[in-house]
Amino acid sequence: MLLPFFNKNETEAGCDEAGRGCLAGPVFAAAVILPKDFAHPFLNDSKQLTENQRVELRPIIEAAALAWAVAQLEPTEIDRLNILWASVEGMHRAVRKLELAPTSLLIDGNRFKPYPGIPHQCMVKGDARFLSIAAASVLAKTYRDEYMLSLSIKYPQYGWEQNKGYPTKFHRAAIRQHGATPEHRRSFRLLPAGEPQLSF
Repeated sequence: MLLPFFNKNETEAGCDEAGRGCLAGPVFAAAVILPKDFAHPFLNDSKQLTENQRVELRPIIEAAALAWAVAQLEPTEIDRLNILWASVEGMHRAVRKLELAPTSLLIDGNRFKPYPGIPHQCMVKGDARFLSIAAASVLAKTYRDEYMLSLSIKYPQYGWEQNKGYPTKFHRAAIRQHGATPEHRRSFRLLPAGEPQLSF
């Protein structure tokens, strides 16, 4: 069972991201402040949920949250910062957009750059431990999936409506056949090791 808070005396914002392992598309990050008494029977790490469950949870989280925000960083920003620090910057941007200022941040993972004026706690597998981080993971994932679905209309040959930009066999076969798009991350190995890499 996920925990409702790390410190009951703080206004905690859970932070998480989606899309770190993708070959294409932005990385999305979310920050969510939940009421201390929030509960839902199947809120969990977004990776443990079905797509339908995530879609069902999103409006519930948004309605119940004291504050929530989502931010994204484009592939060019990911290539400039690297994916770890782009993810961290995404969380910073999401926190800045919150309409209620948190007094503490709960960060999924083990790396973070301190946010000015707000202490943080890094939580390994935090999206499977704390409700606010799980809620952030659901928002980041659903907003990113929605965005990749819109991109798939512009680039239908890559199957992004199914693979969401992750390195599936279909996606990599499409890269071999059609090359890379402006939505692909230049700093990533788009084809497996041992294969000639694409030039942009």
